[in-house]
Amino acid sequence: MDQRKRTTNVFDCLNADRVTQSQTYQVGQYLEVFLHAENGARRSYRGIQWLQRYGWVILPHPAHSPDLAPSDFHLFGPLKRHLGGMAFETEDDLISELRNWFDNLDVDFFRVGINSLLSRWQKCIDRQGDYVEK
Repeated sequence: MDQRKRTTNVFDCLNADRVTQSQTYQVGQYLEVFLHAENGARRSYRGIQWLQRYGWVILPHPAHSPDLAPSDFHLFGPLKRHLGGMAFETEDDLISELRNWFDNLDVDFFRVGINSLLSRWQKCIDRQGDYVEK
């Protein structure tokens, strides 16, 4: 497959027959939760069906709280700062630099982002979906 082709849906990459409910990520003790991105292109009927089949609760993304996804508040900022001012001759050069950046991230980088997710969600819940500042 051409590396430039992208999947718009993570569920296209899953072999749902091999994934069981016990393998899904459980938040807390009681409830499996999935927060939908507001961008409709990131949603699909097939993805929603997959989540519902395995008992996930689908939360709508609050319109005035854009920074509730770890990719938005934790990943893209540092990546943008790293790539700022760089120019790439080829797509392969860009891919190489991205791989290098990801390979050299601190071992705790993603843990820190995921751990801060709970407090961000709680702020949004406390404000009943109103804007959540950093």
